Amino acid sequence: MKKFDKERVLLAVAAPLLALVAAFLLTALVLAATGKAPFNAFGIMFDYGIKADSQVYILNKATTYYLAGLAVAIGFRMNLFNIGVDGQYRLAAFFAAVVGGALKLPGLVQIPLIILVAMLVGAMWASIAGLLKVYRGVSEVISTIMLNSLAGILISYLLVDGRLAELDKQTNIVSTEPLPSSSHFFTIPAGGGLDPVFGFIVVAALAGVGFWFLLGRTRFGFDLRAVGRSESAAQASGVDVKRMVLTSMLLSGAMAGLIGMPTLLNDTHQFTADFPAGIGFTGIAIALLGRNNPVGIALAAVLWGFLERGANRLEFEGYDKEIVGVMQGVIVLCVVIAYELVRRYGLKRQQQRVGAELAAQARKGEKKSDTKEVAV
Repeated sequence: MKKFDKERVLLAVAAPLLALVAAFLLTALVLAATGKAPFNAFGIMFDYGIKADSQVYILNKATTYYLAGLAVAIGFRMNLFNIGVDGQYRLAAFFAAVVGGALKLPGLVQIPLIILVAMLVGAMWASIAGLLKVYRGVSEVISTIMLNSLAGILISYLLVDGRLAELDKQTNIVSTEPLPSSSHFFTIPAGGGLDPVFGFIVVAALAGVGFWFLLGRTRFGFDLRAVGRSESAAQASGVDVKRMVLTSMLLSGAMAGLIGMPTLLNDTHQFTADFPAGIGFTGIAIALLGRNNPVGIALAAVLWGFLERGANRLEFEGYDKEIVGVMQGVIVLCVVIAYELVRRYGLKRQQQRVGAELAAQARKGEKKSDTKEVAV
């Protein structure tokens, strides 16, 4: 590996590590200011997080968070801020649950159909923001935030007994019709009486590979990143910017449609009012921490699952569980600052290398001219 490549890798790793170290130090100061022992809290989180049941919990959480991070990262690569991932995945999971509950097909047909419905609904809902941006110049940040609220209102309207949901008189819970057993996704046994690992982790891994290949090894991915860097330059080179913006929103929405599938197909098997919410916003933090890289996003998703698991234990040990929320917020803030510092340092180092190479070339030119004069 060349020296330049080594330095680039080090800079890529330095930013998240710097952010994590700074976040833990700041959190330690907050704990100390409240009269709590910070290192004891970190020890409790670590000891509890490495237990077998905690590892299963973290993997299942990370599966969902990883898909959320990928959905957000597709937009980030295009310099688009798809803040509407939260509404997209909830609406997608709702309609996927409705379709899955209404059909009684073999699992080999029904499960792919449910997943396809979720991806189509997510893509269609995201396309609204894409169309508004392309043809009306509406910022995707504003439109996707508004679409989040509209998605919640639509779900509340349809999730009513007699519409697209039914009331369980025993539990008094309104939900979509439960999925038939043929729609239950496979699980990976953890042994020892532990809960199984969601089988959807395999789909999440395949989605990460697809993300890496599509955006990093294809002409489409190159065009997408080019538009994200400079729309005018990409358009001058023949790239249809409007088409790329709309396609990126569609892909981001389709990926968002997968976020609710681990919960729907591996856990609840129906959609209720308390279906997990807020995962789309978590995906923003995970994509930032993972630097929009599929491997980095995976590590960030595992970290987020670990922190949430640790929060549950801290509450039993007399600590405020909100301290983990503080830690997560500080991590996001430190990530933004650390990336900017590392970016500036990398730019400075690049300028120094270019200056050194130009100076070396100038000295060579002077020596050649001196040699010619002596020869004359």
